[in-house]
Amino acid sequence: QRLLRLAEMCRRLETEDEKVLPFYTSSLAKWEQQDARRILLATPDEPLARAMKDYIALEKFWQRFNKAKLEEKALEKARAALANRNRHLRELLQRYLAGAALSQKAPRDPPPL
Repeated sequence: QRLLRLAEMCRRLETEDEKVLPFYTSSLAKWEQQDARRILLATPDEPLARAMKDYIALEKFWQRFNKAKLEEKALEKARAALANRNRHLRELLQRYLAGAALSQKAPRDPPPL
């Protein structure tokens, strides 16, 4: 039930392109695609493979879920990079302000000899 609720939520958040176009384009060669299609259409011998046939409908959900996770990780990485840049810029600003404060404290006229 949780997966179905998540799938419904994902469906509502899809862009028009995701609703209309296929989610992923295949990077397989034509003969590899034919091979994969032949294997998918064959009756599986192993019990686990037979059980997996029941969950083929969730493949699109898992593709979207994985894409969302990848985007989340990319955003985390970008956020960390921005935090580092922000920290660096703050350090530069503190150095600049410390230098400006020192120059204001220093006398403007040189001391007489």
